[in-house]
Order: sequence, then structure tokens, then C-alpha cells
Amino acid sequence: MDGLMQDRPLLISSLIEHAATFHADTEIVSRLPEGQTRRSTWSELRDHAKQVANAMAELGVTAGDRVGTLAWNSDRHLAMYYGVSGVGAVLHTINPRLFPEQIGYIVNHAEDRALFFDTTFAPLVERLAPQLDTVESFVVMTDRAGMPEIDVPNLLCWDDLVGVQSTQLAWPEFDERSASSLCYTSGTTGNPKGVLYAHRSTVLHALMELSRDTFDIHSGSTLLMVVPMFHANAWGTPYAAAMTGAKLVLPGPHLDGESVYDLMRRERVTFAACVPTVWTMLFAYLDEHPEIDAHEVGLQLAGVGGAALSQSMLERLERDFGATALQGWGMTETSPIGVIGRLLPKHAGLPREEQTAVKLKQGRGVWGVDLKIVDEDGRVLPWDGKAFGHLHVRGPWIASGYFKGEGGDQLDSEGFFPTGDVATIDADGYVHLVDRAKDVIKSGGEWISSIDLENAAMAHPTVGEAAVIGVPHPKWDERPLLLVVPRPGQRIDREELLADLAGTVAKWWLPDDVVVVDELPHTATGKLLKTALRDQYRDHTLPRITAGPDSGAPSRPAGSGPPA
Repeated sequence: MDGLMQDRPLLISSLIEHAATFHADTEIVSRLPEGQTRRSTWSELRDHAKQVANAMAELGVTAGDRVGTLAWNSDRHLAMYYGVSGVGAVLHTINPRLFPEQIGYIVNHAEDRALFFDTTFAPLVERLAPQLDTVESFVVMTDRAGMPEIDVPNLLCWDDLVGVQSTQLAWPEFDERSASSLCYTSGTTGNPKGVLYAHRSTVLHALMELSRDTFDIHSGSTLLMVVPMFHANAWGTPYAAAMTGAKLVLPGPHLDGESVYDLMRRERVTFAACVPTVWTMLFAYLDEHPEIDAHEVGLQLAGVGGAALSQSMLERLERDFGATALQGWGMTETSPIGVIGRLLPKHAGLPREEQTAVKLKQGRGVWGVDLKIVDEDGRVLPWDGKAFGHLHVRGPWIASGYFKGEGGDQLDSEGFFPTGDVATIDADGYVHLVDRAKDVIKSGGEWISSIDLENAAMAHPTVGEAAVIGVPHPKWDERPLLLVVPRPGQRIDREELLADLAGTVAKWWLPDDVVVVDELPHTATGKLLKTALRDQYRDHTLPRITAGPDSGAPSRPAGSGPPA
């Protein structure tokens, strides 16, 4: 017997309509790449989204077509979120920190019909344009005065294309399982793979973020969205904010400590979502200005993702801001929320150090996400906080596979997705990540492939074997350390090897140090024993100068700012 309830599709357009109808005057504050601050409202954002939707028709974009963006967090990008998906097209948000060759690959793989980009990325687009086989229109997200002088075919100005469109549009209705947006993985090994989100999965994921046990986003929230809109839909917060009419503060590329703090103070931010590197830069600014009392901001919740929350960062967030530090775990394939690190009521009476130990775990499962850990043979392991195994997840906003079938079948026999992480789960359901199965290094919230670096190093004629591990760094959380064994009869020159690697990998991928060793430890099966290497070199002192993800690497145009 079926229930007697109305069957309305869960569509992204319903979110912006709700925000414009019931929270029309709530502000959206944007700092543009050009530096100025622009204020709009949810009502105006809805009108801009409809202009984007009408512009799609002018460009010949139809349902299912992909539209790429190379853009920072701004109201224009937010209008793209709703305008493109709202008419059934697919918004493809592109990570500008990938290698240019990877960006070219994913634009072609996605078969983007149009590419919208901020002025910051004009040199990158000019370089890539001849390689982009399917892009018919290039749109600079600026006004006429801000148009860059670049040699790109079919170059259009946002104001000339979008700004002149009508704000009248009836959002179409279609199957809620239709694709809404596309985001590619970071390509830690091999080419990046596309994760194709649906309207249904996106709306359900946003609904979950309103829970008190997750982000507790509500109409009284003021959300500083530092996490990039090209990283897994900015953790889904643009959709959750519209669902409740929360105030949004969008910093663009201005992510230095002073700029972030100024926005937080001026806009009275209650919830800030950042990767650890941005928090570190903010702390550095506060250290330079001891006269500042960060409690004046009124920050209530400090969200940390992209890399693990350290104890020192947790303590500073709670001490300096008086905020609750909240970390979570997820990945592009989980939309991205998988677990959230909220305390349970039974933890309220625990000593502070015991509460801290719980907070430093990645978090508990949320509604909609099933978890399990399995051993090498696929046997399910107990939730005792001791047994560690491969973490698998399942749920309505978890990927079932990759775009165009890349990588083949992903799910196990029970429909769980293997995350590639190794973890423990305790009796209360708290996940604690032990290691990344593929030993990928997280630096400033960005991923560095140890395997790719090792392969590049071993291409040098003097290197017989190489291993790359992540070692702690005060700003970037982790930086790569390269350990090399010389070929017989060869002598490895550190500077020569690094110079050779500089022509092969992105500048910010370059190892911060090279250590020449006689041999490397191996497992019984011949694999590098990186756990032993990490233990041995955990206190290794890196040189003072560090490339880092905001060093002007080839994959990021000069002046594009630090990572978000």
C-alpha cells in the first residue's frame, strides 16, 4: 500500500526559491577577486540565478550538458550553482590547483560546453584554451571594465552575457535523480575521476547539515564559507544556507589572516568553515597583533576539514575565539560529509583531556551514512576502537561509481564504497583514521601523491629507489620528505635532483628535503614499509624555505592567493 503524500521532486531550484521567498532580505556578502566587497540578498541571488539560467539557453546549453567554472567563492559563483543546475544542466566546478595538464584533461573528459572563470585565472585559461576540445564559449566573471586582454576564442563578459538577461523564468521540473554537479577527485594516482552528484543526493545532504548534531545551520547563522566552492560543493554549505536562509560571507581569494579576520569581525560570523592552513594563517595574524581579542567576533562554531584537527589547533580555537572546534571526515565521493565530531551528552562530565581525545577523532556517523571497516579479506571488523581496517561507506549521497565508468565497479557486494582510508571505529561509532591506504600526503588541505613523486624521483639516472612520506610542518600540516637510495656507483646530488623534479611536478609538490640512505625498509611482500619510515623521521627538521600550495606553483596562476 502506497502512502497518500504528494510526490514533489527534490530539486536544487527549490532551495533558492525558498530562500528568496522566506529570507528575501538576508545578506550575501562577497569579496570579489578585484578586491571590492559586494552585498546582495537571497532575493537578488535568485534573480541572478535566473539570469544565469537564461544565459544557458543563449549559449545553447541544454539539460545534461556540462558547464565548467574556474572561480573563487563569490555571489557570481553561487548564482552559477543554482542557475546551471536549476535548468537541468550540470555544473562542473574545477579545482584550479591541479596541474594545468590535469585541468585540460578533466575539461575535455567532462566535455564542458562553456567555461566560466574569474579574472585571476585568465592566464591559465589563455594557456589551456587551444587544448579544450569541447568548450564553445569562454565567459569571464567580471564587468566590462575588468575584462582581461587575453587571446581566447569566443570570449564573453559576464555582464554582457548574464547581466542583460531577464530575471523571469519558471524553473523546469524533472527527475530528482538527474545529475546536478560534477567534481573531480584530485588525481592522486592516475588521472582525476569525476564524481557526479544528483539533485536528490544534494538536497538530502544539505538537509542533514541543518541538524544540531552536524553543522546546526539555521536562519540565525552567519556562515563564512572559506572552504572552496570547487571542493565537493564547499561541503554542501551553499545549499544548506539557502535551505534555512542563513547569511553567507564569501571571501573570494582573499584568505590571508588579516582579510579573514576582518570579514569575521565585520560580519559577526558565527560559523566559519576552513581547512587547517587558513586557521594557521589566522593564528599567525593574531600572534602579530596581541592587542586583538578574537572573542569580539562572536564565533560559535569553527569547522575544520581537509586535514586532521590537531590538538594545538583545537585548543587555540576554543581559547582564542571561545568557539566549539568541530572536525569531520569525508571525501569528494561522499558529497563530502561522512562523519562529524560532535560530543555526546555522556561526554559533558568528562575531564577536559578526555573530551579532547574524543574531539580529535574524525567523528561519528550521521544519518544517511552507513559505516564499516573490513580486513584485507573483506571480513567485517568489530567497533572496539582497536581493530583497524579499510573504511567503507554507504548512503544516498555516496558515489556509486565514477563519471563515464572510470575505474570500473567501485561498490562491494553490500553496496559499500571503499574510501581508501584505514580507520578504527569505537563502540560509540567514532571513526579514527589511522592512515591513508595509498599514503597520500595532505599539504595545506591539498593532496600530494607519494607514488607519483617516487616515480618521478626514480626517473633520475642516479636514483635506484625512492620513498616519499609526509612529515609535520607548522604551516602546511604536512610536507613531503624524499628518501633515496643511490644506484650502484652513483652519487646523488640533492640540488640536481630537486631541479630535475621541478621540471616534472608542480612546484608545491617538490619535497622539502632529500635524505640519501643506504637502504629502505620493506614488508615481507616487497612493499615499502612507510610506517617505519614515518616513525623514524617524524621529528625530521625541514629546511626553512617551503614551497607549499600557495607558492606560485605552475598549477596556480600568480596572485591567486593561498589555498582554501
